[in-house]
Amino acid sequence: MSEQPSTEPAPSTEPETPPTDTPTDAPKPTETVDYWKNRSRENEKRAKDNADAAKRLAEIEEASKTEAQKAADRLAAAEKAATEASSSLARLEVALAKGLTPSQAKRLVGSTREELEADADELLKDIGDAARPRAPKPDPTQGRVPNGTPLDPRSADLAQIEADLKAGTRR
Repeated sequence: MSEQPSTEPAPSTEPETPPTDTPTDAPKPTETVDYWKNRSRENEKRAKDNADAAKRLAEIEEASKTEAQKAADRLAAAEKAATEASSSLARLEVALAKGLTPSQAKRLVGSTREELEADADELLKDIGDAARPRAPKPDPTQGRVPNGTPLDPRSADLAQIEADLKAGTRR
């Protein structure tokens, strides 16, 4: 039989050196406060520059519009305001007709008068009588009758019992 060579490594004769503290324990640049402060300042400056550029772009676009485009924009804004005003008026008219308060009128939803009326009816149904003022229920235990006897039925029974005991009719 033939001998096979060993694949095991030969033991090292060099002495092992213990690990020493090296500058790897120093914080990374991204872990320092100063690094992040500088990054924040850079981002703030970039955001301010972008906002200024956006303003300039809007001014240039506005200046480049023709008079017809400017008039069309004003017309669209006026139509939008008129539509909002008429829907607000219709909402308030329906609320007034149904007896709703102005804060309840804000909750009405619909684009036509019929839709607003249906929504108002539904709101009134949901609210029920909770929104309507009610007269307080009388409290029979308050006050006394003119002859000085209390109105409380329990007190009246005690007075009657005491009178019966004095008269000797009750044991």
